[in-house]
Amino acid sequence: MSYKATAAEVSKLRNATGAGMMDSKKALEEAGGDFDKAVEVLRKQGQKVAAKRADRDSTEGAVIAKVNADQTKGIVIALNCETDFVAKNEAFVAMANEIADLALTVNSKEELLALPFAGITVGEKLTEQTGVIGEKIEIGTFQAIEGAIVNSYIHAGNKIGAVVSLSANVEGASEVARDVAMQVAAMNPVALDETSVAQSVIDTELSIARETLVAEGKPENMIENIAQGKLQKFFKENTLVHQASIKDGKTSVQDVVKAVNADLKVTGFIRYSL
Repeated sequence: MSYKATAAEVSKLRNATGAGMMDSKKALEEAGGDFDKAVEVLRKQGQKVAAKRADRDSTEGAVIAKVNADQTKGIVIALNCETDFVAKNEAFVAMANEIADLALTVNSKEELLALPFAGITVGEKLTEQTGVIGEKIEIGTFQAIEGAIVNSYIHAGNKIGAVVSLSANVEGASEVARDVAMQVAAMNPVALDETSVAQSVIDTELSIARETLVAEGKPENMIENIAQGKLQKFFKENTLVHQASIKDGKTSVQDVVKAVNADLKVTGFIRYSL
């Protein structure tokens, strides 16, 4: 006689794995009521689904930015899925937050995937949830930063995450670090300052400026000086410390930070957007 799973057993398995009611019932009955075997059945189901969906694009998801308890390390991770419907699911966002908490203890995606999570590894949990949800689930990015004081900001319904580090943990530094993280999320700077802009970006900007000036008929002996001026304007608008603060549209981010403490500086940032 075939095994019939009880409602209590089905509920227990659903709570443990997040699987649907019918999937949990079938897994228990296939396992003859053995809970651990039923979990394994669901895991294998997840592996099959993951293999089928390996070539799918997981461009939706939840971006989580977090800092550790003493605010000396921050991370940004993205838990990716295929649809916005899943990305907005409370359980999915909760799982992304749990994985982000673990991410604060390591320094790479590979280490993160190998960490224990609910009796299995993070990587195995993502495979399991691929089977449960029926969509490709994966870590889309893992980035970490350390500093004397670090703070974070999550924007637009978990679509953009930012973390900023400052040079010293002085009074008011945590609050201004969050303000700057908000700036990073909103304004998407290309680099911290002009010295950290990639040479390829500089070359492209100068090339565009020169071509535009030639097309406008500017005298040849003036083109280089004007192009360099346009490059400086690009730095002002697109590097974090020189951008106008989103709070007043006038004061530079660098000056906003120095208003907290004359020696305080922005030392780094992370920004990730789906």
